[in-house]
Amino acid sequence: MVIYIDGNFVSKEIEFHEQLAHQLGITSYYGNNLDALWDLLSISIERPLTLVWFNSEKSKEFLGEDFEKIVRILERVKQQDISYNWEEKFTYYLN
Repeated sequence: MVIYIDGNFVSKEIEFHEQLAHQLGITSYYGNNLDALWDLLSISIERPLTLVWFNSEKSKEFLGEDFEKIVRILERVKQQDISYNWEEKFTYYLN
């Protein structure tokens, strides 16, 4: 599965979570915070999963440190899947 986050519409952290939850069809139970993001991506979502965050530079301008926190979680999940040597993995792209 490939999901797309549009950075033109992510000026607050909550907007990232809302787009993600909507794309995955989990709006009713997703916690909309960084802990929920880790839980979701690290153990709760089926793989393979690719997240493409286009216009991410725009989000980075608005979010600042929150952008870096989100990306650190995305990277941790990616590295976890690599370390587990899973065939089907999570990956992400910032465009």
